[in-house]
Amino acid sequence: MSLAEEFDRICEDQPRLRNTNNRNHLGTLGTGNHFIEICLDEADVVWVMLHSGSRGVGNAIGTRYIELAKKDAEVHLRRLPDANLAYFEEGAKHFDDYVRAVGWAQRFAQHNRELMMQAVLRALQKTLVKPFKAHVEAVNCHHNYVQRERHFGADVWLTRKGAVSAREGELGIIPGSMGARSFIVRGKGNAESFHSCSHGAGRQFSRTEAKRRFTLEDHTAATAHVECRKDAGVIDETPAAYKDIDAVMAAQADLVEVVHQLRQIVCVKG
Repeated sequence: MSLAEEFDRICEDQPRLRNTNNRNHLGTLGTGNHFIEICLDEADVVWVMLHSGSRGVGNAIGTRYIELAKKDAEVHLRRLPDANLAYFEEGAKHFDDYVRAVGWAQRFAQHNRELMMQAVLRALQKTLVKPFKAHVEAVNCHHNYVQRERHFGADVWLTRKGAVSAREGELGIIPGSMGARSFIVRGKGNAESFHSCSHGAGRQFSRTEAKRRFTLEDHTAATAHVECRKDAGVIDETPAAYKDIDAVMAAQADLVEVVHQLRQIVCVKG
């Protein structure tokens, strides 16, 4: 079944999701911490790395089902410490609908990244005078997602928020920031982490605090070695807004091993 056909079925249950602009957004980058980068590894081999997700439709799906979970909690008189902890019981109709919708959003996100990667490679082939052949060693990993897995002898629904899968031998990507290195890693399959590792450096300051704390001059200096946007519109993404990627990598040495270190030379922000 195609993405469009499956989405139509999802909208039969939740018609308001039809208002999302997913068809126009497919194959586009988005804003915030999403990026496209040209990088060099330790042997000066060129890598193309990008980060994007399900665009607005994934957020719309999450928002809608959170609303439904809150209503479900009221109907069943669940006493929750916080309304945002509302949930669906496995087997309930909304539970199955939510799982189906989230699975669709994850496939949408993966296809979105694949389309963008194809577009970037075509642009490079048109721009560069010397012909080249791309070695598609694709590392395509989800983040901020949920799926059914088996851990500690039990079948569970595992949510990775700000994390990616790091099963033994599995390749993953851990980005730094606009001015810091990124890493291609191989998972060690650490059971205590539910076979997971961090998705990136993680923010040190909120977007609002970063805009208050850092100047355009700070940002320009921090990204002097990168061809990228150097305007007030990306101050909230400046490298200093993020944690030290080297410290982050050291903290998860028991989760992954480093395969390649990438330093960006071009960073495109939406």
